[in-house]
Amino acid sequence: MERQRELASLIDRYARTEGVNETAIPGLFLLRYSRLTEPMATIFEPMVCITAQGSKQMICGKTMLQYDGGHYFLATADAHAVGQVIEASPSFPYLCMSYRLDASKLAALALELDIKAAPDDEPGSSLSPGRVTPELMDAAIRLVALLGAPQDQAVLAPLAERELMYRLLTGETAASLLHIAMAENRLQQVNRAIGWIKRNYTRPFSIDVLAAEARMSVSALHKHFKAVTGASPLQYQKQLRLHEARRLIISGITDAATAGFTVGYESPSQFSREYRRLFGAPPLRDAARLRASSLPASLPAGAAEAPEGPPGPPPGSPEERGADPPQPFA
Repeated sequence: MERQRELASLIDRYARTEGVNETAIPGLFLLRYSRLTEPMATIFEPMVCITAQGSKQMICGKTMLQYDGGHYFLATADAHAVGQVIEASPSFPYLCMSYRLDASKLAALALELDIKAAPDDEPGSSLSPGRVTPELMDAAIRLVALLGAPQDQAVLAPLAERELMYRLLTGETAASLLHIAMAENRLQQVNRAIGWIKRNYTRPFSIDVLAAEARMSVSALHKHFKAVTGASPLQYQKQLRLHEARRLIISGITDAATAGFTVGYESPSQFSREYRRLFGAPPLRDAARLRASSLPASLPAGAAEAPEGPPGPPPGSPEERGADPPQPFA
C-alpha cells in the first residue's frame, strides 16, 4: 500500500489538469478525474494502464471488468470499449498512469528472454486485467518519477520502459501480451485488418478485400476480429467514423453535416441517428454537453480513459457495447 500511495502521489503531482495529461515521456499519459463520470466510449491502442487510486469499470464486447488501486488492465489491440470512473472525488481523485506498448520492443525482449506463445493460442478479448505486483509497481514508480528529472529522461526512461515490459512479460497477463509481440498470429492478422480499416475508414470496403489484407479467410476474420475488438469489421469502421466526426465537431473544425460527409456518410439523417446511438445525444447536443463538462472529445491515441457514451442504454447492454447491431478509449 505504501508504494501504491507513492505512485498516487506522483500522478497527483504531475497530472495537473482534469482528464488525460500527456507527459514529456513519449507514450506516457497520466489521468486524473475528481468526480464520477458517465459511461464513455473510446478506442484503445495497445497499452497498459495502472490504477493508483480510485476505481473504474470497463466494457469491451461481452467482457466487463472493474479495476481499482493496485490493479491494471492490458489492452492488446486497437479496440472499442466503454469506460466509467465509479470511485472518485475532489479529495480522493481517480489517478491512473497509462503507457503505450511498442510491439517491436516487446518482440525483441520476448526473443531475448526466449518467451514464446503457444502456437495454437487464440486471442480473446483485447482487455485483460491483472494485479500489480511489487516489482511492477516499482517499475511504474521509476518511470513516472522521471517526470521530475528531465535531464535523466533520455537515458533512464528507456530502461524504465524495458523494466515495465519485462514485468508484464513475466506476469499473469504474459499470454495476452505475447500476442502483441509475436510476428504472425491471429492477433497480428486482426491488427493488419484494423490498420487497413483505419487507413481507409472513409470509404466503403469489401469484406473479401479486408480478409485478403489480413491473410485470413472471411469466416476466420469475422470470428477473431469480433473476439478482439468486440465489434464486426463494419461496426468498427462505423466507430472510427463517428469518433473522428465527433473530434471535428467538438474542435470547431466543421459543422455536424460537413463532419458526417467528411468521414464517409452520404445521408445526414443516418449520420445523426448512428451518432446518437453511440454517444447518447445528437451531434450538437453532445458537443454542448462535452464543452460544458470540459471533457475531451477523444483521447490522445492510446491514452485510455476519457468517458463518452450513451446515458440512455444501461451499462453493458448491446446498444452501449456496440454489439450487433450495436454500438464505442480504452
